[in-house]
Amino acid sequence: MKLLIVEDDKDLNEGLQFAFTSEGYTVKCAATYYEGIQMFQENEFDAILLDCNLPDGNGFDFCKEIRELSTTPIVMLTARDTEIDELKGLEMGVDDYITKPFSIAILKMRVKNALHKREDPQIICSNGIKIDILKRKAYKNNELLDLTPIEWQFLYYLVKNSGRVLLKKQILEFIWDYNGSFVDENAISVNIRRLRVKIEDDPSNPQFIKAVRGFGYRWCEIENI
Repeated sequence: MKLLIVEDDKDLNEGLQFAFTSEGYTVKCAATYYEGIQMFQENEFDAILLDCNLPDGNGFDFCKEIRELSTTPIVMLTARDTEIDELKGLEMGVDDYITKPFSIAILKMRVKNALHKREDPQIICSNGIKIDILKRKAYKNNELLDLTPIEWQFLYYLVKNSGRVLLKKQILEFIWDYNGSFVDENAISVNIRRLRVKIEDDPSNPQFIKAVRGFGYRWCEIENI
C-alpha cells in the first residue's frame, strides 16, 4: 500500500512515516500544499493522510483539488473539532476525519477502514433507494434526495448494514467520533426522524428504518418495492 502524508509538523510527519512504514506501507511525505499536490500528480497512492492546516493552503481546498482528479481515500488530520469543519470536510470528499491528539492505533484503523470502503460496491440499492457512495448522493425512485451530509452518512450506514441492529454507540462512533463521547444520543433520534421524513412513504409508520427499543436501529428490506 502506498500512502501520502501531507503534514507540516515535522515531528508528527516523521512519527507517522515511521508508524506506517513499520506496518508495511510505502510512505511519501510532504510538508506543504504545493508539495503534496505535486507528489500526488507524480505518483500513485492508495490513501492520503491530510493535515487541515498547511502553511500555503488548507486541507479542504487540497481535498477538493484531489477529488477533481481521483477517488483516492483521504483521512483528514486536524486540531479543529467543530461539527462545521467536519461537515465541510465530508462535503469536500474526505473519507474520514480525526482530531488531534489521536491514537496511532486508531489512526491506522481509520486508514484501513477508508481503504476497505473503497473496495465496496460504489452503488448500493435497497427499497427503491439508490446510494452513490463516491458522489455522496442518494435517490428515491431515481429522484435526488435533499440530504444533509450527516443524513447521508446515516442512510449509507443503515443500508450498508441492512438487517443488522446497529447500536446507538456504533452509530455515534461511525458518524461523529470514534469513542462516541462528544455527541449526545439525542442527535441520533433527531437525525433519524428527519431522514424518515425524506425517505419513508409514511414517516409516522416507518417501514425502512425500524427502532429496536433499548438498542438502536435496523434497516429493513421490503419485498416488492
